[in-house]
Amino acid sequence: MGQIQVETCEIEGLKIITPTVHGDERGYFMETYNQRDFEEAGIDCTFVQDNQSSSRYGVLRGLHFQINYPQDKLVRVVSGTVFDVAVDLREGSPTFGRWHGEILSAENKKQFFIPKNFAHGFLVLSESAEFTYKCTDFYHPNDEGGLAWNDPDIGVDWPVKEGMELVISEKDQKWGPFKEYCAK
Repeated sequence: MGQIQVETCEIEGLKIITPTVHGDERGYFMETYNQRDFEEAGIDCTFVQDNQSSSRYGVLRGLHFQINYPQDKLVRVVSGTVFDVAVDLREGSPTFGRWHGEILSAENKKQFFIPKNFAHGFLVLSESAEFTYKCTDFYHPNDEGGLAWNDPDIGVDWPVKEGMELVISEKDQKWGPFKEYCAK
């Protein structure tokens, strides 16, 4: 493969991508996306939208998914550090309901590929973080779904530090439990 190293995760389909970074006294250069490299790595999708958010320490976003218009996502952090989580919602998957978390930071430059039919969320661990991601479908505001970030049946082990005050949107506080999702 050209400019990336790809690690698979214990949940099939999830991949951690580490780009080759070329640095010298001026700084660094890296390719954040190269279609040929990604296709060679088995990530053959067409991205149609790029998104970016800025969040402060303790912000927890998620766990979100699109219901009828699922999206593959390629996520990364351009400043700061987050704990990024994907939850398998693929019916019939042997890892249905399991989660994987990954530290993404401007320093480690890792990217996380999350295929369709996964819930996604992240917790900001640094003073602030700029988070960016590519999607394979457009955002449909009336197609949002979500799961409770602290659902015990999913059991995400969020790295909440002592004294950390979580900042969670009203909408994200209202998502239902995994059992409710499974009953639909």
